[in-house]
Amino acid sequence: MKTSSIRIHKIYYTLFVLGLFFFPFNNFKGLSLLGEFRNEAGAYFLLLGFLVMLFEIKILIPYKHIIFQSLLVLLLWCLVSTILNFDSVITNYFKFTSGINRFIRQYISLIISSLFFFLFFFNSIKSIKNDDLLIKIRKIFLYSLVFISIYGFFEIMVSIFYISQFRIFLEAFSYLPFMNVNLHLEKIASVAFEPPFLAIYLITVASWMFSYIITEKGLLKFIPTILILLLTFYSGSRTALIIITLQFFIFVLYLLRNERHRKMILNFFKITTVFFSFLLIFNSSKIIQSIEEKLESLNFKENLKDNISNQSRFGMQYAALVVFAENPIAGVGFGQQAYHSRLHYPKWATKNNYEFKLFYQNSREPSFPPAYNLYTRLLAEIGIIGIAILFFFFYFIIKTCIKCWKKTKSEKQSILLLVLFVSFIGFFINWMQFDSFRMYGFWLVLAILIKLSIHIEHEQNITTNTPL
Repeated sequence: MKTSSIRIHKIYYTLFVLGLFFFPFNNFKGLSLLGEFRNEAGAYFLLLGFLVMLFEIKILIPYKHIIFQSLLVLLLWCLVSTILNFDSVITNYFKFTSGINRFIRQYISLIISSLFFFLFFFNSIKSIKNDDLLIKIRKIFLYSLVFISIYGFFEIMVSIFYISQFRIFLEAFSYLPFMNVNLHLEKIASVAFEPPFLAIYLITVASWMFSYIITEKGLLKFIPTILILLLTFYSGSRTALIIITLQFFIFVLYLLRNERHRKMILNFFKITTVFFSFLLIFNSSKIIQSIEEKLESLNFKENLKDNISNQSRFGMQYAALVVFAENPIAGVGFGQQAYHSRLHYPKWATKNNYEFKLFYQNSREPSFPPAYNLYTRLLAEIGIIGIAILFFFFYFIIKTCIKCWKKTKSEKQSILLLVLFVSFIGFFINWMQFDSFRMYGFWLVLAILIKLSIHIEHEQNITTNTPL
């Protein structure tokens, strides 16, 4: 690379690092002109980094890779399905927003996440050796997790154990950039706006932190995993509890493959047992009550009757499926689901539910009602063709993970591929309760996977074509 190009790369690589560190920070008032990204600190660094990257002489675009090609097909179909529904899109109007305006904003948001950020990630890591990717990316996430855990500790003391003396430490954080102290009753969100956003961050970094158990020595290697599990427990997020438990279970299955790793798992459970015992001694009644509440929260059938959040969530998903049933082939157009779903909210969801009255059905409230599920949203918006393209996109991702796993001869790359695979599983499941492509961790691991697969395929070709 030329000197000027190296300088540019160093600048946007620094912004890349900052963007990763600030992934979970979204509890502040940002610039309204950034729309959906206005409250997300990480997005500021990523957007600025992408703009700096444009000044580089050569920008790498993996246009020959099947995963990237399938992504482009998905983006194209989102546009085509909207054009096919233009007659209804042009008449849609709700919450001071026309259908055209809604499509433009949603499509730009999709392009920023899936193309701009993806290409920024892909080019930011291009100079990192594949064997070093795990260590470098993981270290950034670890620093971020440590900061979040320190804040989370004080928040747990105040919000869970009601020790008000710790509040002064929390207030001190409000003097830092992108920080706004906001306590939640019986839950924690750390630096995020709400517990669900903390959950997305924890799902994003969980597999990276689990990998310390494999690569490091001594008792300290278990600390990142313990921090993830503790923050997940006290976040109160049922989704995070289920997904991260599953992610950890996949890691345990991997570790059980050989004798040395089996001993690691045994040691981990010994340490967590000691740690949990200490917590019980500290405040046994509160701990037991928290466990009972978490187990109770996982009973979705019973909670549907008296849990407003569940009523809204499942009601929105039901309405989206009704819209899909009426428009099964091409849907109603990208970003248009809310205009049609509002006519199909079930009575069991809206009855005695203040969220619908104050927010979702209130035309004076500018924020659009969430779909709470990317899959039901896309079924309604881009139809069976669009969801088929999405699932092919996912299929190529998993297939590439497994293919690279089998071909790689590097232990470090093998562990990294395990991290990527577990991360993808977490993202795919999390999209069952999150309706946006704005999960930056997904585009990061996608960029890493494509970089790895290109390199491994290249090595395979060299080996195959080398004469004896």
